[in-house]
Amino acid sequence: MPREKQNAIDAASELAQRLPEALLRERIVPRFVDSYVVENGRHALQVHASLYRDLLTLLQREALLALTVRALAIICDEPHAVGKAKPRIMPRRDATAFRRKFLSSLTRQKGWTAGDALDFQRDLQLYEELLGRAALKRRMRKSFEAADHPFVDRCAFLLDSSFMEKARLAASRALTELEGLAAQVCEAEKSESKPAWKN
Repeated sequence: MPREKQNAIDAASELAQRLPEALLRERIVPRFVDSYVVENGRHALQVHASLYRDLLTLLQREALLALTVRALAIICDEPHAVGKAKPRIMPRRDATAFRRKFLSSLTRQKGWTAGDALDFQRDLQLYEELLGRAALKRRMRKSFEAADHPFVDRCAFLLDSSFMEKARLAASRALTELEGLAAQVCEAEKSESKPAWKN
């Protein structure tokens, strides 16, 4: 196997390991839920420990989806410069291989069954399709508006469907943190493994 291809495979595996670790380390989901509960007086969401844990697990999965979508977009769809060369987008064939390796590494690392992996991939594809449609009608959102993103809608529904608009605004703030985290992880990965990002 050529050295460049091996480096790309290693970079995909490394990214699959770093994203979930960063998500857990930064505690974005628990902070998002806890601050929502305090700000809106929705203490009933934390009364039953087992239901609260289940809620955090579901929201953590949604956060991993949002993190993955953003990281893959940064790596595969945005131009990258290597050395003094002009910035270029990763070729489609390489992007497909990177994505495939990333998802298989993530499946192994998380210990998912084949069904779990397929569910995650299906939801990832849904996220990407919805974001693609939203990009076509993109307009600047006002500071008091929630982001037009599947993470925002799905998390708001899971978190507190009776206070949907407040939950959407809180989820929108969490999404901003997740997208920043994705950029940080990708930048760290890019600086450590330059040949893997070569187009």
